[in-house]
Amino acid sequence: MALSNVCVALTGATGFVGASVLERLIGAGHTVRALVRDRSRLPSMGKGLSAVQGDLFDRPALAELLRGAQAVVHLVGIIMEKPSRGQTFERIHVQATQNLLAAAKEAGIQRWIHMSAIGARPEAQATYHLTKWEAEQAVRASGLGYTIFRPSLIHGPRGEFMQMVRDFWCKRFPPFVPYFGKGPLGRGGAGKLQPVWVEDVATCFTAAVTNDRTIGETYPMGGPDEMTWPQLYQTCREYFPGARSKPIVAVPVWYAKMIAGLPGVPFNADQVIMSQENATCRIEKVETDFGVKLAGFEEKVAEYGGRM
Repeated sequence: MALSNVCVALTGATGFVGASVLERLIGAGHTVRALVRDRSRLPSMGKGLSAVQGDLFDRPALAELLRGAQAVVHLVGIIMEKPSRGQTFERIHVQATQNLLAAAKEAGIQRWIHMSAIGARPEAQATYHLTKWEAEQAVRASGLGYTIFRPSLIHGPRGEFMQMVRDFWCKRFPPFVPYFGKGPLGRGGAGKLQPVWVEDVATCFTAAVTNDRTIGETYPMGGPDEMTWPQLYQTCREYFPGARSKPIVAVPVWYAKMIAGLPGVPFNADQVIMSQENATCRIEKVETDFGVKLAGFEEKVAEYGGRM
């Protein structure tokens, strides 16, 4: 029987996607208990929201987070590793998920909604994708009623990626946006992607909590527009203030890998690798199972680009 108006244990509530998911969960009438490192970063949402201070390696905090909850929405993930802070893909994507799964099973949780990524697979070249796959496998083996989402690039005005694009053109030197292409001059070879609107992602995560039809399903998720990286940047340039005269520059993959991770360079080697792969998918099943019409990229950038 589908749940309704349940207590949801949420991780990643203060992140880009998490903030939208949190708002949708509260709006749908659910009670949310959020695991956070800093309570002050949570918005005020009345009696429907409570905070548990701690992290995914704090067993007492996990027990408190899950006590009385009926579903878990697990969003925590990283795109940049910071080993000195204990933030590696293996630790955050795999070990943290395993910790939360063990605590959820001990607490009698039945429902699990999971954030993965398009491209997660066992033979992936990028450690990011490999660890996302390992986390998925732990979820599948848990015995919980799971739903896994694999989004393409998630976009929105508060997202780190769109803010990075803005900063390249408006705040950093040199003022251009790079894309990574194969060949000596980097002119071609980059993969395609389907940017998906953050509020559409939040809508589907929220709906999955009470939609039994999605149990046991893995949903690749993208917007309706398949595009290359230069095409994505061209759309942003059209709507970002002061960006129309700024260039989009092809950077050879070999050079991008060489400088990735250096101080001041806002991308890592995994991101270069992933940029060469197609992050595309069919969207009919998501739209059918969740009753949504996924928003186009330009449609939404036209709405928020002027505020970037």
